[in-house]
Order: sequence, then structure tokens, then C-alpha cells
Amino acid sequence: MQKLIETLGSFGIEIPEDKQADVKKALSEHYKNAGEVSKTLSKVEGERDNWKSRAETAEATLKKFDGIDPDNIKTELDTWKQKAADAEKDFNDKIYERDFADALKSALEDVKFSSEAAKKAVMADIKAAGLKLKDGKILGLNDLLEQMKKDDASAFVDDDQQAALQSQARFTTGITHNNKPGKMTKADIMNIKDAGERQAAIASNMSLFE
Repeated sequence: MQKLIETLGSFGIEIPEDKQADVKKALSEHYKNAGEVSKTLSKVEGERDNWKSRAETAEATLKKFDGIDPDNIKTELDTWKQKAADAEKDFNDKIYERDFADALKSALEDVKFSSEAAKKAVMADIKAAGLKLKDGKILGLNDLLEQMKKDDASAFVDDDQQAALQSQARFTTGITHNNKPGKMTKADIMNIKDAGERQAAIASNMSLFE
């Protein structure tokens, strides 16, 4: 600022010393405002150039769609979206079916069926019942199996019933004193040491004790 005052003096413009401080302050404010204006203008110019570039890019993009019906584009887009959704659903359904089948196979390992056909029929009925799989377990399966055993007992093997039938067959046929198959006698039955087996034999041959 002092150099500027001296330059003015060389042109015959003398500034009194008591006014020089005010002049320096005014000039300083002028240059400060001019700098801020220049900075603002640069920012505005930058934003202008940015939007101009965006407009040119948008115009170039729109030119690529000249002659194309927007409705057709939307229809095709919706069609592909639906195909993608259907494919994902089909995949998830197959995964669910596989996991359900694995869980059902595991859950029926300890269930005894009267035949392989009976087992397949029961499994088909379970799948058709709409039970849900959660955390590897089929919800409500035990209740459904119990109901199935009541509705169609012939499809299942009752362990207690099977054991009773085997015991009855054993004591009805019996073993004679010379270890040959034949009808048991009262003496044969009474010679059975196991009390439970002896009672079962008596029950199966009540005619001997009448």
C-alpha cells in the first residue's frame, strides 16, 4: 500500500500523512472484496461448466434412444425382471424341497413301516400336508405321525404288538421235552424259569389249565 501512495505522489497526487492510514484501509478493503468476488466468480464458472458437461452427456445418451419406444423398453425391462424373480423363486423352492426331504428322511429313521410302499405313501402324505421346515426340523411332524398311526395303523409296525405276537407264536408252537417243535404241554410251560415268559405261555395255552 505504501508503494502505491508513493506512486500516486510521482504523478503529483499528494496524500497528507494524516490521511494515508484511511487511504490504505480503503484500498485494502477494495482489494479484499475484489478477491472474494473473483473467488465467487471462479466457483460459479466451475458449477456452470459442470452442469454444461452433464447436459452434453445427457443429450448424447438420449440420442442413443432415438427411434426407440419408451413403452417397449419398460415392457421388456419388466419382463426380464419377472423372469429373474421366477428363476430365483424356482431355485429357492428346489433348495427347500431338498432340505425338507433330507429332514424327513432323518426324522423317519426310527419309524418302522409295514412295507416300503407304506413308507412311500406316508412320506407323500406328509409332504402334501404343508408342514413347514425351520432350522432343519419339520414343525408338527410328530403330531401328524401320531394321527397317521391312528388313521392307518396297518402302515406302521407297533414294536409292542410285534413282540407280543412273536411271544404268542413261540409259546403256542413251543418246544417239547425232546427239543423238537410241537405243541407245548402244561409241564413244558411250568418248567419255564422266566416268570414273564411263563405267564405269556399260560395266556397262550389257557385250555391246558382249565
